[in-house]
Amino acid sequence: MSGNASALSGNPSSGAKGVLLDAVDVSKSVQGPEGQLDILTAVSLQVREGESFAIVGASGSGKTTLLGLLAGLDTPSSGHIALDGNALERIDEEARADLRRRLVGFVFQSFHLLPALTAEENVMLPLELEGRDDARARAREALEAVELSARRRHYPAQLSGGEQQRVAIARAFVHSPRLLFADEPTGNLDQRTGQHVSDLLFSLNHDHRTTLILVTHDPKLAARCARQITLDSGRVVLAPRAPAVAP
Repeated sequence: MSGNASALSGNPSSGAKGVLLDAVDVSKSVQGPEGQLDILTAVSLQVREGESFAIVGASGSGKTTLLGLLAGLDTPSSGHIALDGNALERIDEEARADLRRRLVGFVFQSFHLLPALTAEENVMLPLELEGRDDARARAREALEAVELSARRRHYPAQLSGGEQQRVAIARAFVHSPRLLFADEPTGNLDQRTGQHVSDLLFSLNHDHRTTLILVTHDPKLAARCARQITLDSGRVVLAPRAPAVAP
């Protein structure tokens, strides 16, 4: 990432004021039939608390791979990533999973709802896994926030694509995460429904001060974020400077 990286990079353990996610010179390579395949090369970025941040690029540019690394779902071949001051490459999968459970929510393009559970039960699931006694009440509040209270007893197959994505958003927000990763959240939706879903994401980002990291190939959706970077063949080709932090 070279020159532009310097505006966004930093030591992951430095605890920079307001920085929730810090990635420095992150690279990812895998071995293929014809040798090493470089998926990401020297990507650096910082995301601050409450910020909306887009990762933009065409299919195959490395966006989803980068999201997986930032979320601790995979580890980089080289470089450093810190989430809330925790260096992800230095802790084991159990510790990374615990960080995700406490800090992170996910919204995916393909919804990932369990078909045998109702909308309400899908939203309750992460809270039940934590042993929360208020899982049902909080799930109903979350569904109300995405305007789906009347559909809470419906199964995913009985919901439209837009409704399924709104259930997924309710599930992602139900445990009040500090950071939400959204991977092509409108990719499977028509334009009107996609607009509704994106409005909802940015409203929740604003109202709850939840940090939003959005992966998309849609420049109009990315433009709604406070900042964005563009990936091309695993490299950052556009990296706006980080906003100044008030003293």
